[in-house]
Amino acid sequence: MGIGEIIVILIVGIVLYAVFSMRKKPAGTDSAQNGQASAGKDPGSGAGNPVNNGTTRKPGYAKWVGGGLGWVFGGPIGAILGVALGSMFDGVNSSQSSYRGTQRGDFAMSLLVLSAAVMKADQKIVRAELEFVRNFFISQFGEEEGNRLIRMLQEILKQDINIQEVSVQVGQFTDYAVKLQLVNYLFGIAAADGLYHPDEVDMISTIAGYMGVSAADFNSTKAMYVKNAGWAYDVLEITSAATDDEVKKAYRDMAKKHHPDKVAHLGDDIRKSATEKFQKISAAYDEIKKQRGTN
Repeated sequence: MGIGEIIVILIVGIVLYAVFSMRKKPAGTDSAQNGQASAGKDPGSGAGNPVNNGTTRKPGYAKWVGGGLGWVFGGPIGAILGVALGSMFDGVNSSQSSYRGTQRGDFAMSLLVLSAAVMKADQKIVRAELEFVRNFFISQFGEEEGNRLIRMLQEILKQDINIQEVSVQVGQFTDYAVKLQLVNYLFGIAAADGLYHPDEVDMISTIAGYMGVSAADFNSTKAMYVKNAGWAYDVLEITSAATDDEVKKAYRDMAKKHHPDKVAHLGDDIRKSATEKFQKISAAYDEIKKQRGTN
């Protein structure tokens, strides 16, 4: 079952819970409708809860229902998204926050949770990072759906995230080429404010490791953003001792591994990001040739 289908189930569950709760009116409802003050209390609720038109609302309860459903149907990611949807329901009609259960939709849900983990890593939420994520989702899904996803992100940011469980779950259901693009995207978030906080880089490293991304592939992507004297060799996953033939082979292998066509099914913006990464690999190869004076 895809995460997209899971979210649809969550939403249906929350809505059914809401309808059921509204139909269960406490004692005194009929007399209240006849103009008499209702003194009834919803069983299990606190004594100080407000009474509105004869019904008692349980603030915040929907998010825990959503979280429970999410854990049953979608593991740790489902639980996080379920609580987020439940919180949205407590304030607005979350039935409008659904999305189609497609590969792109499942990818979007994974991005939401991993984005929140990176944004929270340095103990502060930077507007530039939020705008980076917002612009990405709007370009991918359109303004209306993108804004809905950002509202979910804002709820997810309030939660504690077990990064090991979440990353392992993403790794189990994601192609390796997509995992590499996820790491690239997360570095884009870290770079949004022009700084690379060590805690953010460490968080991305942790996520990559639990997803099953090799240390070499992580260091290659990291070198594209956090550059050092030997960044070009790091990008191609070789050392400066490599022969010219080894350099050429490494470039061809990397170009094949990171070709944009491998993630084309996730949408134009993902493919564009993959293309930019592909260009950075070419730039690293050109830098090495320049340093060595070779063609």
